[in-house]
Amino acid sequence: MYNHVTLVGRLGRDPETKFTGSGKAVANFSIATDEGFGDKKKTTWHNIVCWEKTAEAVQKYVKKGSLVLVDGRIQVREWEDKTGGKKKAFEIVANRVQFLDKAKPAAEGEGSQEVDDESIPF
Repeated sequence: MYNHVTLVGRLGRDPETKFTGSGKAVANFSIATDEGFGDKKKTTWHNIVCWEKTAEAVQKYVKKGSLVLVDGRIQVREWEDKTGGKKKAFEIVANRVQFLDKAKPAAEGEGSQEVDDESIPF
């Protein structure tokens, strides 16, 4: 079996980063993808979760409206709400996030930047 997804979309909100009790960074954000054109255009929102170095880089380099490519896997998270009702959320756990917006003039180079937990230089 294989669970892999690649999405290209724009952030709907700034990333929100928190730290676990053991100090691992986890960032959450959403991206919008579109299909179709004109009156037939449909937007789908995807919740994205990334961890550690990738989460830190996302928090530092992207914001609402940024264009990104996300590689990862689909995960289903289940929990009980305060009333005992069962809730379920589908999210993408990102292995890699590539920044597709042009680099700002103050940054080195132009074009896209890519980060994953194994290739971040800091």
